[in-house]
Amino acid sequence: MSAVPPPEFVAPPAISAATRRRNRQLALAPWVFTLGFFLVWEAACRLLKVPSYFLPTPLVIADATVQYWWQLAFHSFHTLWMTLAGFALAVVFGIVLGLALGASRLVRAGSYPLLVGFNAIPKVAVVPILILWFGVGWVPPVLTAFLISFFPIVVNVATGLSTIEPEIEDVMRALGASKRDIMVKIGIPRSLPYLFGSLKVAITLAYVGSVIAESNASRNGIGNLISRASADFNVPLVFAALIALAVLGVVIYVLTEMLENRMTGWAQRSQMAAG
Repeated sequence: MSAVPPPEFVAPPAISAATRRRNRQLALAPWVFTLGFFLVWEAACRLLKVPSYFLPTPLVIADATVQYWWQLAFHSFHTLWMTLAGFALAVVFGIVLGLALGASRLVRAGSYPLLVGFNAIPKVAVVPILILWFGVGWVPPVLTAFLISFFPIVVNVATGLSTIEPEIEDVMRALGASKRDIMVKIGIPRSLPYLFGSLKVAITLAYVGSVIAESNASRNGIGNLISRASADFNVPLVFAALIALAVLGVVIYVLTEMLENRMTGWAQRSQMAAG
């Protein structure tokens, strides 16, 4: 009996110079665009002689950041953990309710009017009620971040489950799969791209919610710092706090996108944005 020859090794295709150049351009693009934005901002303020109390230049904001770095760091950390706490609650409850809505037409039909109606209520109007119930502290910002970021997660998870092709369901049933098997093995993996798309929207909304609540219901946080700086007409500090908030949002967004690429790389096949 002759021995079976070992499989022939096939080297992976080499990355072309054009592809490497394109990858470098994509890596540098965020930094170049951001730097260009701040250079245009600086030049416009200087050419138009815009006063700092109206719109400070990036250099003035940088000076304020250095001057108030401890306050910015302290309040940014406070806002970060309140936002992440509210966001975590939104993820857990959003996934659970989204699975229920996607798996049951009865639950979806009964719950959607309530969800849409509640989402239509401005969360600024809910903050005074949260203050009345829980007082001034960390609870109102966390709950506001949860309430404002909850709806997109529910809708996207339910959409991912409800868009399974009927042909796939028929094949799975013909193979003896139960409704639970179809949801676990087909529906949940199918809804992951929808889930991560909603997470990238929800995390930015969570920051909005926590800052809104901090402005009225907390003694700490970026929202509280912005309110106090506005009362003192310290406009450079206001802008420094806004940029700190933007940096936090970008960092969390990038981390979410990295996790998305690891878990749903199979779904990212489109070449529409290659140019």
